Amino acid sequence: MNIEELRDYCLSLPDVTEATPFEKFSKGKFTILVFYIGNHMFCYFNVDDFTSITVKCKPEKIAELKERYAAVDEPYNGNKKYWISLRLNEDLDDDHIKELVRNSYNLVKKR
Repeated sequence: MNIEELRDYCLSLPDVTEATPFEKFSKGKFTILVFYIGNHMFCYFNVDDFTSITVKCKPEKIAELKERYAAVDEPYNGNKKYWISLRLNEDLDDDHIKELVRNSYNLVKKR
């Protein structure tokens, strides 16, 4: 999956918006693209280094996913209880990544 495919997928979900809210903190060193449902994040990644994405996850699923997939890791700058990073081009296929993005969307949408 490339960056445009993931972006298109996220934006295809109902009522999703995108923004780069951390520009002032990075001082131009990197760009984090964030996808929102309402005012809450459900997926984000570094545009300048598209090697992983971070999504929200049910806490009870995190350990299972980490055991099963080498691509599932600690979140980039997120709460380890609720967020996971998914390294791209490893042992998670595109459909499973989309499923995890959709699950994240649904978790946040329920709030």
